[in-house]
Amino acid sequence: MALDFVQLAPEMGQFALILSLCLSAALFVLPLVGAHYGSNVLMQSGRSLATGFFIFVSFAFCCLVYSFLHDDFSVKYVASNSNSLLPYYYKISAVWGGHEGSLLLWILMLAGWTFAVAIFSRSLPLDMQARVLAVMGFVAVGFLSFILFTSNPFDRILPIPPQDGSDLNPLLQDIGLIIHPPVLYMGYVGFSVVFAFAIAALLTGRLDSAWARWSRPWATMAWGFLSVGIALGSWWAYYELGWGGWWFWDPVENASFLPWLIGTALIHSLAVTEKRSLFKSWTILLAIFTFSLSLLGTFLVRSGVLTSVHAFANDPERGVFILGFFLVVVGGSLTLFALRAPVVKGSAGFNLLSRETFLLANNILLTIIMIMVLLGTLYPLVADALSLGKISVGPPYFNLFFLPLMGLLCLLMAFGPLSNWKRTTGLQLVNLLWKPWAISLVIGLVFPLIYRDKYEILAALTVFIASWIVTALLADLFYRLRNSDSFFAGLKKLSLSYFAMVVAHAGIAVTTVGVGLTSIYTEQRDIRMEVGQKVTVVEYDFILNKLTHIDGPNYTAEEALITVMKDGKFLREMKPQKRRYLASGSTMTEVALDVSLFRDLYVAMGEPLTETAWAMRVHLKPFVRWIWLGALMMGFGAVLAVADKRYRKAIKQESPAVEVPVGKLVNE
Repeated sequence: MALDFVQLAPEMGQFALILSLCLSAALFVLPLVGAHYGSNVLMQSGRSLATGFFIFVSFAFCCLVYSFLHDDFSVKYVASNSNSLLPYYYKISAVWGGHEGSLLLWILMLAGWTFAVAIFSRSLPLDMQARVLAVMGFVAVGFLSFILFTSNPFDRILPIPPQDGSDLNPLLQDIGLIIHPPVLYMGYVGFSVVFAFAIAALLTGRLDSAWARWSRPWATMAWGFLSVGIALGSWWAYYELGWGGWWFWDPVENASFLPWLIGTALIHSLAVTEKRSLFKSWTILLAIFTFSLSLLGTFLVRSGVLTSVHAFANDPERGVFILGFFLVVVGGSLTLFALRAPVVKGSAGFNLLSRETFLLANNILLTIIMIMVLLGTLYPLVADALSLGKISVGPPYFNLFFLPLMGLLCLLMAFGPLSNWKRTTGLQLVNLLWKPWAISLVIGLVFPLIYRDKYEILAALTVFIASWIVTALLADLFYRLRNSDSFFAGLKKLSLSYFAMVVAHAGIAVTTVGVGLTSIYTEQRDIRMEVGQKVTVVEYDFILNKLTHIDGPNYTAEEALITVMKDGKFLREMKPQKRRYLASGSTMTEVALDVSLFRDLYVAMGEPLTETAWAMRVHLKPFVRWIWLGALMMGFGAVLAVADKRYRKAIKQESPAVEVPVGKLVNE
């Protein structure tokens, strides 16, 4: 019986995907028709259709997992990305290790978010929920059509399948593949929910504080997942690729960073729309552009136009399909926005010194940064397409623009929480911020003196900016608690959304410290190490004790045993490896790390020089962990924001705006 299911699993998965396409098409059409004609039955069908869509996609995904676990190499995708010697946990993660499976994971995440909207948005007006689910159904139709017609993971190799698979790319045989893509895709796809809310608002004309309150937790949660997903990718590249870096401005890295930048602007703009009914049109545009950039990232990764360690090199026809869908989504949504823009204008005002102004400045800076990254990413592709030659845009370009703009953005972060809505006096800001400014200046100037012998002005500036963010947050906290009976009683009165803001902004400060100090103070040496030889890097001594041959489950390796000493005292042993994978013959470097909160020791093996000597790369990387710690804090801040009780209240009673038919606007 088990054998029969192994043979049938691909066909059952294929059938489940076809049923999913039918259900998503119905989800696109029926609730939308019901909302137009006021049919409760059709509008309520959206929840059932969303549930069925999720169930069948989940079943198809499980069928593909089953085929991998049982080494069904008659399935082309399994044969290309697995091997009988591959450990079972890598067989599971190999499901999304290639193009077809990662696309199926994308669709599974989309189905999960759609199901979540159906379950957790019951308090929405029925017509709004129906339109939101219909838009999600439209997105699902596009991606299910893509996978079924161009990228089917269940295609067979018949009549004679291979006896064994080609193996999973050695770069992907790591825990990073297990956790990074699912978390990143949760962020990518999560912005489809906000996009759906935006389109539903344009269709109904219901774009008010209630709409922003409905949309805000979905945007915040997607942003949190994307923040953590990007950080996991950086962490994975850091220890897996062997070069010791954590970000290279790779085009595919940029593809995930672009929606994060605009998503950050979106969650701040939603706050203004919710609190003050301002920036409505701008918020809608941000929601459209955030999801559009997620689609653009999908196109860049899957079209074959990029050469990257992250990219899937595939048939360009797939890229044409994604590009066409991208143009339909962007063109259609912007056309709808142009027709409906007169309905969504805000009329409230605010002074130059106000929280609205600072949040607007935040949005403008984030948008400029996004455009700068987008131009640097796409310009080489455009130049190549226009036969202008092969042009490379690397870290010098990005750092030239990105670092000053992000520094300015971080400096502005202190003003937002301490300013009032509508109007703030300059005297109030001065009284609240002069102490944080003075404390931060002292910390920034003193830090390089006590940390290293050589004074680095950039280190002083980095620590000043990070301290400025944190001390301003503390000043705001104490200002809010000034009239409380006790410190803890005052804390209880503050909302979870406020603590979410504090944690997320503090996470930005922590990441700033990590990025700045790691870039400035990293020590690196490429050396020859002989057995018994001692090499000194800063205050650490590295001694190569012996070389050992290792036989792994699907690889062989040479392992170096290195003793690390500090001030003549034993610190720890490190065991870097150079692996050769049996199925593919590929070689990979497995670095050895000694990690702590304030520094990493990093050792990677290069190439053998003699029987007893190897080329080695040794790094001392201060504060590098702070990069990812800050991102985790941002993700935790997102969780706190979504947990705020305001977003769990029933909001059916919110007064909706009057619906304006699209035809009326066209006629006007």
